[in-house]
Amino acid sequence: MKITDKIAQKQAEGKPFYSFEYFPPKTAQGLSNLYDRIGRMQALSPMFVTCTWGAGGSTFEKTTELTAVAQTVHGLDTCMHLTCTNMDRGKVDEALAEAKRNGIQNILALRGDPPRGQEYWTQVDDTFVHAIDLVRYIRQQYGDYFCIGVAGYPEGHMDNTTFSSEEEIGFLKQKIEAGADFVLTQLFYDVDGFLAWEKQCRSLGITCPIIPGIMPIQSYNGFRRITSLAKVRIPTEVAQALDPIKNDDQKVKDYGVELAASIIERLLNAGISGFHICTLNLEKSVRLILERIGLVPKASTWKQQQQHLTNEPTHVNINSQEGPIVGIDSTDANLNPMIWTPTKDLTGRSESWDDFPNGRWGDARSPAFGDLDGYGASLKVEPRKALEMWKEPKNTEDISQLFVQFIQGKIPLLPWSEGSPLPETEAIQSRLVACNERGLWTVGSQPAVNGKPSTDPLFGWGPKGGYVYQKAFLELFVGPNEVEGIVQRLRTVSPWITFFAASRDGEVLTNTTGDDSNAVTWGVFPGKEIIQPTVIEKVSFLAWRDEAFEIWREWEQLYPKGSESRKLLHQIGHDYWLLNVVHNDFRDENGIWDIILS
Repeated sequence: MKITDKIAQKQAEGKPFYSFEYFPPKTAQGLSNLYDRIGRMQALSPMFVTCTWGAGGSTFEKTTELTAVAQTVHGLDTCMHLTCTNMDRGKVDEALAEAKRNGIQNILALRGDPPRGQEYWTQVDDTFVHAIDLVRYIRQQYGDYFCIGVAGYPEGHMDNTTFSSEEEIGFLKQKIEAGADFVLTQLFYDVDGFLAWEKQCRSLGITCPIIPGIMPIQSYNGFRRITSLAKVRIPTEVAQALDPIKNDDQKVKDYGVELAASIIERLLNAGISGFHICTLNLEKSVRLILERIGLVPKASTWKQQQQHLTNEPTHVNINSQEGPIVGIDSTDANLNPMIWTPTKDLTGRSESWDDFPNGRWGDARSPAFGDLDGYGASLKVEPRKALEMWKEPKNTEDISQLFVQFIQGKIPLLPWSEGSPLPETEAIQSRLVACNERGLWTVGSQPAVNGKPSTDPLFGWGPKGGYVYQKAFLELFVGPNEVEGIVQRLRTVSPWITFFAASRDGEVLTNTTGDDSNAVTWGVFPGKEIIQPTVIEKVSFLAWRDEAFEIWREWEQLYPKGSESRKLLHQIGHDYWLLNVVHNDFRDENGIWDIILS
């Protein structure tokens, strides 16, 4: 059913509506667990769901499969995101045909982001330059079959530096006149700003539904990263509320629920009839928000409505090494989701076992595994600022200096980082500098910690009254001439050292067996189970390997073809190895450095 028809139906009934956004997980296990999660969240009665689309069609198969399962297996009206940047017409045609085959009638037509080195980028297909081109094309090819949505930017498009608000709304109106049926907005936290923008849209003749995008705060670092990347304003009162609790993950998440609920209540009271929640593939906060504003009954009530579920899943491993994973057996990377069948629910626990995702260091079986914003492999800064920070490296010594400058706080970002080094890096700063000066370029690290209070200013996390533990680990790029010698040294101290090493071409070296998970950060808190937010395992390392090398390619595209910098970065990205090393004795602060720096 078309989204606009469903909105009209809700408005006629005088009822608010809401919808959920999901993104394709990075691993097969995460995908199968997302299917279970979508099935459980179906009990919250979203009016529709959307599934995001990776830049240049990078998630083509996963997005089309995910939308098909949501539409055909769960019976949810589904809207597929579709971007046109770096997409040829054949790929667009294939995606639209696949959507129609699966009974999907809703498309969110987006421009998408060009590669970061956009001044040296050539458009793949001149048919699609802007979102309006995609809207026109869908209408030409499919008539009125699809209900088409487009993006709205209450605070202005992130790339806009010249157009006024009225001019931007004019561009939005042009997309609607070209055939778009509704507007789905970028996230925001400034309610007054959104309401003023929505009023301006109406005054300039936009009459179609405008659905505000709501992104609950799931973690402080994720919030800062997303708002920075999308250039979203942070109201003073929000910043002030977050600052004293930013190191307490549970309090941040609780505040995120209250803030989202208050935003939605204000929108509904102002006459906005519905909203769209960006779930980040997480579950519990979404339910709590809807409970908080009275749109769904309390959990104890709606769970009773699922009497076909027992207290145990059909197959679940809650061993601390594996994590409480529910879902189908997803060891086959070529999982066919169309033969997926719902599993029984681990009531209560299954919605929150991964409630504190830790980006790429989290559990690869989580639907939320990977980047906390779902953007995937990309430079987290615009090209102009990237060039200001990273200049024009001419040799590997220049690269080493950039890594050293980052560790010392002289530049705020590296291509692989989400922000400045964490405070705990102070404890190992001199060793990290020595490592990078030797051409061993670190993209991840943590020191060993043995039972520090959860309130410790450097190492603490989680609720008060707990204790935190860490195994030392390093993740670094190693040159082709050094990797063999380092790996030989690492093998001599097994099992105290476990490692993975991988080349861009797919060669993998390790001293681990099977698919063992290695918890490298854990916390013990009053009245709670042991929490393991940081896990290293083969499946997550390999998923990250692909992104880590792709970022070298993103970086090289900042520079003109044939330039020294581009040639250098291209060669490094193809020749170097990614190495992940864990020292398993969390009491030994020096062991990992004695081996790496020997």
